[in-house]
Amino acid sequence: MTTIELKMPKMGESISEATILNWLKNVGDTVLEDETILEVATDKVDSEVPSPCDGVIAEIRCQPNEVIEVGKVIAVIHADKEVSTKRTEPKSVQSEIVTSSNEVKETIYNQERVVKKLVSNPDAFLSPLVISIAQKENLTIEEVQSIPGTGTDGRIRKSDVMLYLKNRKYPLPSRPQPQVSKSSYNAPPISFVEGKDRIVEMDRMRGMIADHMVYSKHTSPHVTSYIEVDVTNIVNWRNKVKYEFQELHGEKLTFTPIFVEAVAKAIKEYPMINVSVDDKKIVVHSDINVGMATALPSGNLIVPVVRNADEKNLLGLAKNVNHLANSARNNALKPDEIGGSTFTISNVGTFGSLMGTPIINQPEVAILALGIIKKRPEVITTDNGDEIAVRSMMYLSLSFDHRVVDGFLGGSFLRKVGDELEAFDINRKI
Repeated sequence: MTTIELKMPKMGESISEATILNWLKNVGDTVLEDETILEVATDKVDSEVPSPCDGVIAEIRCQPNEVIEVGKVIAVIHADKEVSTKRTEPKSVQSEIVTSSNEVKETIYNQERVVKKLVSNPDAFLSPLVISIAQKENLTIEEVQSIPGTGTDGRIRKSDVMLYLKNRKYPLPSRPQPQVSKSSYNAPPISFVEGKDRIVEMDRMRGMIADHMVYSKHTSPHVTSYIEVDVTNIVNWRNKVKYEFQELHGEKLTFTPIFVEAVAKAIKEYPMINVSVDDKKIVVHSDINVGMATALPSGNLIVPVVRNADEKNLLGLAKNVNHLANSARNNALKPDEIGGSTFTISNVGTFGSLMGTPIINQPEVAILALGIIKKRPEVITTDNGDEIAVRSMMYLSLSFDHRVVDGFLGGSFLRKVGDELEAFDINRKI
């Protein structure tokens, strides 16, 4: 019988760890090759981990809500051609829980001793589950980081927090930080009418989106510039060829691939918009990977990525965009399809918005919002002089990180995108 170690798989660039959501198999259960064993989550997407072989689950080393590094062994499988169908009960973890609980009780059985002895550890890792509990129970970060952790390397577990809450009589005093001036403003209380108002808990993804947005605003000084673009040629050309395009190539022709193409061309001319900030260094990306802010069926937001957008023609972009959009709608995006973007676009016009002030998708330094396309009378210059004509107009707004993108670069890049759209060839072949 061969023993196979199941390791936490790598699920995309820059992803070094994942949270175990749920085990679908127990110790002693038989599994088939490629059968889903467990569900895991990163800060970007939920994924299923399949079995690498036929066999029997011999050992499960990590429990739900634990954050595991990529490459770490999470389970052991006994691989065998003749898989035994005998199923055993899951290994009891009651003794481990009792032991852990006793250890914590010895430390925090008296709340006064806790306040005197516990010291906040600013480097203590807090899992998404622990942070969620802390927010719900109105615990400060310092207070949570002061809880003795019984997990691996002192990691703070859910059971540690719950036991602390059970014995908690008053919050731990915050460590003084004289170097930081605190605002005297107190957040206004939220009124709640029992039986009329309701409380909805954020799901895990919404909580991470909230954290990511707040982090971006704290990190990057946002500046937003606007221009108005005449996209009449694009609208007329698409209306003329969209049915032929779909019949010929089997792909829908939306405006998005045209926008991605214009952005990629503008980035080629202004590469310093395609960067990230690492402390005092600027990382200039050679690849142009354009993210598309996309709404999921749940209402949450995700950013699938068109990789190497500058190397694809319009057909290639249309295929890529359609695949990513369909996968997002069906919750079927793969981890490597949502990581590694270097610039993001957000089509706020899809929802009828005239324009937007988007928040930068870290660690990028700029994001482009595309407003709704509206027909209206405009004064245009022709061979016969100025005339009033009905044109299809759209606002573009670029939010950029003023640490590394100044007004000249941001404005020039935005104008270049607009010029590319306005110069679209009405006679372009498909």
